[in-house]
Amino acid sequence: MATSSVFGSVHGVLHSTPFQLAGNLTVLLAIVFWLGLAYWMFRDVRRRVADPLLVGISALLGIAVPYLGALIYLLFRPPETLAEVRARQLEVRALEERLVRPRERCPVCHSESEPGYLVCPVCTTRLREPCRQCDAPLEPLWQMCPYCATPVTSPPTLEPVADDLDAALTRESSRSRQPSTRPAAS
Repeated sequence: MATSSVFGSVHGVLHSTPFQLAGNLTVLLAIVFWLGLAYWMFRDVRRRVADPLLVGISALLGIAVPYLGALIYLLFRPPETLAEVRARQLEVRALEERLVRPRERCPVCHSESEPGYLVCPVCTTRLREPCRQCDAPLEPLWQMCPYCATPVTSPPTLEPVADDLDAALTRESSRSRQPSTRPAAS
């Protein structure tokens, strides 16, 4: 009789209302988590795969095979999102363009310049010196003109060709104020 009373009390606990409520709540949470996992898989595969067929198959995998479908998806999902792939492709294209066609810039104002410019057209900084012999533009580090083989004697300077704007305007205004010094006719 003692064993039947133990089994009876265990049977009573298993069929009690709080135990059944806890079991139902556990099943409900498992179903909610499973559906949430399937929804996460659907959203994640849409961010990583462009093919609608693969998106649908992955979503069905998440719904049809609870929990295990998410593990299978994690094993085979692409490592990068489509946005990351596009960003990487843009970076590679920008680097290739920079390598193929490097843009020359003024060291002072950073405006674009052409290889044949002697001065910057924006800030008038001397970019290159002309060759003494053939007037070809020489790069700052060149020791000899590659066009006519004339040695470069002085290192180029990176200073503006024109004077300071304030100094030039002051000089111009002082010239216009000075009376002309013409001898008087007698």
